[in-house]
Amino acid sequence: MEKANREQFSQTRLLVVGDVMLDRYWFGDTNRISPEAPVPVVQVSKIDERLGGAANVARNVAALGAKTTILGVIGDDEAGRRVTELLRFSGVDSQLEVDGKVPTTVKLRVIARQQQLIRLDFEEAPSEAALAHKLERFEKSLADADVIILSDYGKGALGQVSLMIEQARAQNKVILVDPKGEDYEKYRGATVLTPNRSELRQVVGQWANEEDLNRRAQDLRQSLKLQALLLTRSEEGMSLFTDAGVSHVKAQAREVFDVSGAGDTVIATLAVALASKWPLEKAMALANRAGGIVVGKLGTATVTSEELQ
Repeated sequence: MEKANREQFSQTRLLVVGDVMLDRYWFGDTNRISPEAPVPVVQVSKIDERLGGAANVARNVAALGAKTTILGVIGDDEAGRRVTELLRFSGVDSQLEVDGKVPTTVKLRVIARQQQLIRLDFEEAPSEAALAHKLERFEKSLADADVIILSDYGKGALGQVSLMIEQARAQNKVILVDPKGEDYEKYRGATVLTPNRSELRQVVGQWANEEDLNRRAQDLRQSLKLQALLLTRSEEGMSLFTDAGVSHVKAQAREVFDVSGAGDTVIATLAVALASKWPLEKAMALANRAGGIVVGKLGTATVTSEELQ
């Protein structure tokens, strides 16, 4: 079983770029149905706020002890200021671009009796000016990073992702991408892509068996000139596709409480391990353990190096 090495991890420097969000949770109890509509009435008794999206990735990287910088876009609003505050508390160097034309992306979840009743999303794509300024920050930050994480949630902050990959490759950086959508061509040239099952199916279609999956995944990896494709498979663990073939790691057996942000933890752990010069298979095994731990926690959570001992 692979163990985290906080002392080793603390020597690494990672740059996280992507869609920054604030995850809000309203907890309460429900004992009656509204007279206005057939919906439960929730009396809110507790409010919790956590970093989401790329910000949660950065928080996970920092929790493992690595030096962490984040680039992204927030609005000039209360939620954006809260994101900046939470990043500071997490030990992340925040280099966020403030866009006065859009709100900070917020996901609001209402939870009663340990069940999520509804999620409300507040979001708009960043302005072109904000994206241009963020790209300038990216170019200046590249030299100081060992590994680049591009966290794509499809909210618009990675509109220049192809150019970012091109610039990072020019400096021989390791580039990890958590992809979104059906167009993977924009991720061409990245080092590692980390889709989950549903995300990969959107691109390669439904596979009939393991042999078919292997063929489809390897064809995609080779066509995009990736060093590796890491498929996260929930209860089936993970599969790593490289030039050497495919290797698997079984899921860690534990009760699943909440899968929110599990992918963030996986890519963060993988990136820190790779920044520490771990081989891919060893890094995958540690990321698999981290993912198994975080699904046993509520909401977007982190895993520390101590938990991975």
